[in-house]
Amino acid sequence: MPEALPPFDSILFVSFGGPEGMDDVMPFLENVLRGKNVPRERMLAVAEHYRRFDGVSPINQQNRALIAALRTELDGLGLELPVYWGNRNWQPLLPDVLRQMRDDGRQRGIAFFTSMFSCYSGCRQYRENILDAQQQVGAGAPHIEKVRMGFNHPLFIEAQADLVKSGLQSLEPLRRATAKILFTAHSIPMSMAVNSRYALQLSEACRLVAQEIAHSDWELVYQSRSGPPQQPWLEPDICDRIEELAGEGTRDVVIVPIGFISDHMEVLFDLDTEAKELCDRLELGFVRVPSVGIHPRFVTMIAQLLQERIEHLDTRPALGPLGPSHDVCPIDCCLYPPTTPSRGGSQ
Repeated sequence: MPEALPPFDSILFVSFGGPEGMDDVMPFLENVLRGKNVPRERMLAVAEHYRRFDGVSPINQQNRALIAALRTELDGLGLELPVYWGNRNWQPLLPDVLRQMRDDGRQRGIAFFTSMFSCYSGCRQYRENILDAQQQVGAGAPHIEKVRMGFNHPLFIEAQADLVKSGLQSLEPLRRATAKILFTAHSIPMSMAVNSRYALQLSEACRLVAQEIAHSDWELVYQSRSGPPQQPWLEPDICDRIEELAGEGTRDVVIVPIGFISDHMEVLFDLDTEAKELCDRLELGFVRVPSVGIHPRFVTMIAQLLQERIEHLDTRPALGPLGPSHDVCPIDCCLYPPTTPSRGGSQ
């Protein structure tokens, strides 16, 4: 019989990472794009986005704020496990963090990924990153499992709905009723999308939020594609759709970055810069709703997802027909490209 696992003794907050100065930008982007078919011109263009912000991505500070808020919430639930933070692409890097966990005597951690939706880059790749880190650490590396995706958790939907309602309130009443809500998420290659529930989960989360606020005029669009032009990605692109809407007589767009949990660089540049400048040029009203960030309901949701696993709770809140997502991913979950199952064995 396999040896019984020890109880959870730690929490691992897993995120993407971002540069904290101009000297970090190119090494960071090389980490992000390693092994990917992305033109160098695109990498240099993204580096220029960071230059506008002195090379500092907001993601790290926002993660620090979220971890601090989560720590308070966990303490309120009596969950006094230490929270470690590890990134895929920049310090603190996962191998260093798992090594620290081992040195601290941690044997089994439960991970929260900063993504609410299932796809290779938002879930399976993080599991592969953890497996790679465990192999680098070697003997004594902690066993890591993960919480389920929270795309249809009632508290995630309530947090999003609260933010969207506030955004709509900024419009005059007559224009509020006719505003088009554009929910936006990171586009991914179609070859990644076909083997995941990413688009389905996004559509369902958008539907649930729109239902919560009783606003039926909404669409799901995508942003931040980075692959070669000939490679199909999820569409429509947000800027393409904004141009079409202007031609159709839409007066206001309310943009909701539902696919992102923090206002990091892609949100700030692709939405607050590119999309806003386009709306200004087209004389289209523009409202950008904040990401969920440290919204109290979102922080509570993360704590509850962790509590579900740590305390082996039977209650798994979820809205809509899709039900709660799985805790342990099937072996062929979110493969990219769709091939024979290989890595990603940690959960």
